[in-house]
Amino acid sequence: MSVRLADVIAVLDEAYPPALAQDWDSVGLVCGDPDELVESVTITVDATAAVVADTPASSLLLAHHPLLLRGVDTVSADTAKGALLHRLIRSGSALFTAHTNADAAAPGVSDALADALGLVVEGVLDRESEGRRLDKWVFFVPRENAEALREAVFAAGAGRIGDYSHCCWTVEGTGQFLPHDGATPAIGSVGSIERVAEDRIEVIAPAGARADVLAAMRAAHPYEEPAFDVIALAPLPTGTGIGRVCALPEPQPLSAFVAHAATALPSTTWGVRAAGDPDALVSRVAVCGGAGDSLLDAADAAGVQAYLTADLRHHPADEYRRASDVALIDVAHWASEQPWCGQAAGVLERHFGTALPVRVSSIRTDPWNIGEQ
Repeated sequence: MSVRLADVIAVLDEAYPPALAQDWDSVGLVCGDPDELVESVTITVDATAAVVADTPASSLLLAHHPLLLRGVDTVSADTAKGALLHRLIRSGSALFTAHTNADAAAPGVSDALADALGLVVEGVLDRESEGRRLDKWVFFVPRENAEALREAVFAAGAGRIGDYSHCCWTVEGTGQFLPHDGATPAIGSVGSIERVAEDRIEVIAPAGARADVLAAMRAAHPYEEPAFDVIALAPLPTGTGIGRVCALPEPQPLSAFVAHAATALPSTTWGVRAAGDPDALVSRVAVCGGAGDSLLDAADAAGVQAYLTADLRHHPADEYRRASDVALIDVAHWASEQPWCGQAAGVLERHFGTALPVRVSSIRTDPWNIGEQ
């Protein structure tokens, strides 16, 4: 059996919306023709040479980590990454990445990590990433120029809410101003108070579009000094975002929870290590799949007794433990994200059933393979 690649991508994009990806990230289709058919899907954390070699022909390789995260100027077959892409293309296979969009999705990477640990998810750890950052723009413009201004800011990305575009709210009013020496007013004259029939226009726009909306407004507005407000809106809870705050089914000592994590997660040379009082009772835990030391402050404010993540560095961990009672649990990066592979497999299996065979790669892509205690 086979399924059109575009149909598989649609299911993945619904589960892990590309809009949730960080600005610096690279997600989506890396190579492959959306109109072609795929006969199976292989899921992995990393698209390594061994994984690519083990990927069947005419299939989709779904990876968590991007193969081409930073800009490249060649994918020649005599480069390591180029060789992987050439091998996939020659076999009629595609490569697709779901990275920080899978981290932030609900459910996503940290939900899969919590599930592997037997934890109950209560909320999002990084509240700053929980909602899309939006601005409310308020413009004051002469009534005869209102339509031109609306169209200009709509074209710059404002006024989009869900499946709707050109959204705004307008009310009539009167603007007043007094031009002083040096001013070149479009309406009125220096030294005289001017009153103008104006519209107040309110629109929503992504915070990342501020420069574009500002430039569009200035280009369409007739005034030398337009009057406007930009109000940053507080994100509303959505369930999406980086990391999760979780509860244990029953409180247990930190040492017991660390031992449990070591058996619940895939075994690695890195293992599981912790910093904290071994006998302290743990009832609530923050988790973040992948590198999570940027969320140490969020963990401290989350009302938890422990924070489990990967790639904790010496100095941030040392400084954090000096100032906080929250214990730190450090696991291997790969081990913290590998449970997501099973979650992604479930997404595809529920949608396509037997029409599309899906498997999680059995190849360990954790780079560390030698360790001594």
